[in-house]
Amino acid sequence: MGVRDVAVDAYEEALPALLASMVGGLASGVVLSGMRAELQAVPGLLVLVPALLATRGNVYGSFGARLATGLHQGLVEPVFDIEDDRLRAATAAAMGNGLLASVYAAVGGFVILQLLARTVAPLPVLVGIAFLAGFLSGIALTAAVLVVVIVGFRRGYNPDTLVGPLVTTTGDVFGVAFLLLSVRVVLGVL
Repeated sequence: MGVRDVAVDAYEEALPALLASMVGGLASGVVLSGMRAELQAVPGLLVLVPALLATRGNVYGSFGARLATGLHQGLVEPVFDIEDDRLRAATAAAMGNGLLASVYAAVGGFVILQLLARTVAPLPVLVGIAFLAGFLSGIALTAAVLVVVIVGFRRGYNPDTLVGPLVTTTGDVFGVAFLLLSVRVVLGVL
């Protein structure tokens, strides 16, 4: 197999994921543009959006890469087995890292906006929104990573090619949607 053949195969394998990424990014932008009322109700929330979305892609992209490596090395079987200790540990680590990063982003955003003397929502509001959005999107992204990586691997695709674009896109879509829901829940509860 020549270089051209490898390039064509990689392009054909990645193209659907990249197209899904583009559509998902546009959908996320549409949802975000509809959040004007929520962004006004929670000063400082807009500062958190890039940080929260970036952590979704980073944390769960890493989870997908670890899972793909485990599949390639034969350390993880390509089945949905909740008894698999490696799979459970990687899933728990991803969820924990995602939640920790969400809370850290909320606290960091709050502190920075305070230092800049900008109007910012109370810290418990920002932390509550970030935590709930991180938890909900973490569940969705864990499921997405497991399905994309395991099903893709079973069908003969390289999960490393699929996981990047699809996880970051899923993170954006679910991240913005769950951020909107979290704002509404936290403001309704508090």
